[in-house]
Parts: sequence; C-alpha cells; structure tokens
Amino acid sequence: MDDPRTAARAWLRIQTKLSRTAALPVVACGLVAVLAAILGAWCAAAALAQGLAGKGIAVMPLLGFAAAGLVQAGIGLVSEQASFSAGATARRRLRGDALDRLLAAGPAVLRASHSGALTATVIDRIEAVDPMFGRYLPAAVMAMAGPALVALAALQVDPVAALIMALAGLLVPVAMALSGIGAAKAARQQFAAMSRLQARFLDRIKGIATIVLAGRTESEAVALGLAADDLRRRTMRVLRMAFLSSAALDLAAAAALVLIALRYGAQLRDASLADPGMALFVLLLVPQFFAPLRAFAAAYQDRMHAIGAAEALTELPASPPPPPVLDVRHVAAQGITIAFEAVSLSWDPARGKALDDVSFRVNSGETLILAGPSGSGKSSIIEILLGFVAPDSGRVTFNGADFASLVPAAQSRLTAWIGQRPVLFAGTVRENIRFARPEASDAEVEDAARAARVESFTAVMPHGIDTVIGDGGYGLSGGQAQRIAIARAFLKDAPVLLLDEPTTHLDPTTEAEVFESLKRLTVGRTTVLASHATAAHAFSGRRIDLRLGRVASSRGAP
Repeated sequence: MDDPRTAARAWLRIQTKLSRTAALPVVACGLVAVLAAILGAWCAAAALAQGLAGKGIAVMPLLGFAAAGLVQAGIGLVSEQASFSAGATARRRLRGDALDRLLAAGPAVLRASHSGALTATVIDRIEAVDPMFGRYLPAAVMAMAGPALVALAALQVDPVAALIMALAGLLVPVAMALSGIGAAKAARQQFAAMSRLQARFLDRIKGIATIVLAGRTESEAVALGLAADDLRRRTMRVLRMAFLSSAALDLAAAAALVLIALRYGAQLRDASLADPGMALFVLLLVPQFFAPLRAFAAAYQDRMHAIGAAEALTELPASPPPPPVLDVRHVAAQGITIAFEAVSLSWDPARGKALDDVSFRVNSGETLILAGPSGSGKSSIIEILLGFVAPDSGRVTFNGADFASLVPAAQSRLTAWIGQRPVLFAGTVRENIRFARPEASDAEVEDAARAARVESFTAVMPHGIDTVIGDGGYGLSGGQAQRIAIARAFLKDAPVLLLDEPTTHLDPTTEAEVFESLKRLTVGRTTVLASHATAAHAFSGRRIDLRLGRVASSRGAP
C-alpha cells in the first residue's frame, strides 16, 4: 500500500491541474496589483524627493500615488472575489466526487466507517483543502512573478539593491520549508483529533438515554472535555508553526531594508549629495518585494493543511468503473427472473465466507423464502440484489443479463426493498411515502397509503396523511413505520421486491397484519423474503434453508 502522504501529494497534484484555469484570474489581478504598487512607490518617492528639496507640494506624483492606491484597492476586491470563486469551484468538484464515491461504494462497504468520521471528511476536510486552490495556487505563482517584477524595477535604478532583495528573498522559501514540515505533521494530528471528537460527540448524542440511565453523564462530559482540550492544543501547535514562518519572513524583509538603507544613508541625510528620489524609490520597493512572499507564506500553511486533509480523502472508496449501459425496459418487459450461479462472498477473509457457492433461481412472479439462523447468509443475498456489494465469484442475472452490467439507476428502478428498520425523515407522512417516487401525484400517494393500510393510523392524526412526524419516525410505532415503508414499495411499483426480516421488531399481532399487507404487495412481483418468523410460512412459494452461507435444503418447485 502506498504511503498516505505520498498518495495525498499525488492526489493534490491531480487536483491542482484541474484547478489551474480557475486560478488564472486571481494571478492576473495579482500582477496588476504589483505593477500598481511599483507605480505608487515611484510616485511616492518623487513626491517625497520634491518635498525634501524644498520645491513645494508635488501635485502630479501625489495624484499618481492616489490613483495607484485606488487601483490596488479595486484589484484587491476583484481578486478576493476571484479567489472565492476558484475555491468554491474546487470545493463543489471535490465534494461531488466524494459523495459520488461514497454512494457508489454503497451502505455495505461504508458500514465499517463511522458516520461522524465520514461527515468530517466530506465537510471539514474538503473545507480545509479549499484554500489551497483559492489562495495557495495563485500565491505560488505570484511568489515568483511578483518579486521578479519588483526586482526588475529596482534593477533599472540600482543593481546592487536588486541583488540584496533577491538574496533576502531566497532565504524565505528555506525557512518556510523547515517550518512547513512541522506544520504538516501538526495539521494531520489536528484533523485526527477533530475527527475523534466529532465521532465521539455523535455517538454520545445518539446514546444520550443510555448514558443518563447508566449514570455516566459526568464521566462522559469529562471525556468530551478532554477530547476538546486535545483538539485545542493541537490547533495551537498549528498556529505556532505558522507564526514561525511569518517571523522568518519578517526577519528577511528587515535585513534587506536595513542593508539598502545603509547603502543610501548618506543620500538620505544630505539631499544635496544626490537626488534622493531613486534611493527612496528603492526603499519603498522593499515592502512590495516581500508582499507576494508574505501572501505565499500565509497560503503555504493552507497547503500543509491540505496535505493533512487529503490523506483522509484519498482513503475514500475508489470510483468504480462505469458499467456498460443496458436498456432497462428490455430487461423488465416480461417480469424479472433472478438467478444466482455459484455465488460466493466474503465480507472479511478472517471470518470466512458469508456465501459459499450459492445457486438458485426465482422465476418471474414467484416468491422465494430464505430461511435460516442469524449469520446464515440471508442478508448477504439481499445486499447483493440491492447492488450494495458485488460477489467475489459467480454471477447474478436478471432475465439472463448480468446484474453487474446494469447501471446503478437501472438497478434501483428494478427493485423495491423493505428492511428491518425503515428509514423515515422529518416531514409529513405523505412526503415520506412520496420519497419512493418523487414525481408521483397526490392521488397515487394516497392509493399506495390505502393499499398499505396507512390510513388505519393516520385517520386519528391531527392532519391525516399530512401530519408531520419526527426524524427517524419519531412519534410512530414500529408497525406504523413499517406500513409507510410498504406504502413506498406500492408507490414505486418495481418488478422485484426484496424483504429483509421486515417484522423482526414487531409484536405477533402487528407482525401478522404487516405480513397480510406484504402478501398483497407480492402479487405479480418477483419476491425474495429473508425471514425466520413463523408467520412467513403463510407465504406461498419456494423455501431455501441456509446454513453457514450454503444452501442446506430447498423445498417447492424450482
């Protein structure tokens, strides 16, 4: 496996190439700002020289200096807007790519990751990478082009002064590199501490009832405080490294200014020796010479943060290759026949095979019951049919077409799924049902609700089907939540129905009622039911008994 830092740098190089075009307007603004600064320094030197010579107020140089200042201010505003636009463009691309990779990986792959850590990766770490494209890339170009323009202007007046600036400027990247090594390490540790704090906080919020009942509120509060303090210390360490880099740049700028001031000291003390205008011009160029380097030093920390954040982004699942497109209408025209052909699957090689050479066939419109104890492989079969995971070997076909050759959108349209705990969102009952098919009309949603007998409990709600429920179905019983899931399946009207222990957490009476609704739902659909509930035997269809990932027995017509 590649070193995480090497992989992060390679990833950043690729992203840098994609972001160069968006950074060009920022660079153009920076070049114009440098030229305006040189003009402003020339005008200021001319005005000061005329004042020292006792020739009165230099109106034209002062007007030129004011005009240069206005140009710099305007260019600064435009540059900030362009920088924000460049960062936002990169942020949208990175976040879209991260979400695409997570969605393509599917729930089965992502269960091993903590939701808090994934949230930190997609939100916080992409935010940390953003400044690299909005600030660092333009600053890196300006760190070379800006001082070169200023040194070129100084060279026309005094080659020695230009040489002093160049030598002092060369010391800055060396100091930045030395401090940057420590900054990158500190940034990685800071991001790790932030992810741990977020994951811990999310876990404790989810389990607040258990914490209170166990009397662990004080100890958990102390633990969260310690995690927050660890994040604070690591954040301050990052800031200390940034200040060291800034101090090195200030020392280099001060050294250049002192050396040039010493060189022109006599001219500044006695204006009669020579025209002090050129000396003042060179002295005023020193801050302008180091201004792009100062901006680069500030942005250099953004690169160090980006490297630390990129390590987490490179650990996201790789984007799968696009499968060949298959016309869904041809596949589903006459119903769906499902076949497993010597399918094997391992979630973890250390735990052995979840499925071992499993073969069966489900004809169009038939119901197949998968029976067996927990861990026998029932849910693994459902995961494969949902497209959440691909088998290690063997083949799954829909009407003879390899299921893996279907695009994810086609796989989704072909199947409806009801699991053990339906996912409900904060909103109305109607909105939760319509989630299965957003374009459905109100009449279609209400028909699906009646078919699932949702009205049996919405009739007594304040606003019927338009009553608002809480996140996760708060306020509903398990049976009521399951009926909403059944209504979704009715509304979707997919040719394949997958049922994974749909009544596990229900009492016997509610379980029987839900199974009655499911029996109506299975009519005309190819159904795979994974359940060890006694009521599942009421379904007419073939039964396969699974043991340790293998087909132990099969009953009913093939």
